[in-house]
Amino acid sequence: MIFIVVKFTVRPEVADSWLDLTADFTAATRAEPGNVFFDWARSVDDPNVFVLTEGFQDDAAEAHVTSDHFKQAMAAFPKAIATTPQIINVTIPQDGWSEMAELKPA
Repeated sequence: MIFIVVKFTVRPEVADSWLDLTADFTAATRAEPGNVFFDWARSVDDPNVFVLTEGFQDDAAEAHVTSDHFKQAMAAFPKAIATTPQIINVTIPQDGWSEMAELKPA
């Protein structure tokens, strides 16, 4: 699986609307064949920071970055971001989420 984490620092004036701004892109990506997950989280320390966690089957990431919705997002996002996003992109020998061994509900 290709595992990607991207940290976006957005402009303060768009922080509260960032998830609305990315909603169509998120929905289209989640609908792609080979997408395993595509989830946003907002930092508890900085309300202008959002972290995107993505998982793709090994052969699906290239189709993602060449899709029309990806190109549209890359054209729209520069007006909303405050800094260049930071990324971690690795291939891991796993097909999705596993259960955490150290913690179970009581």
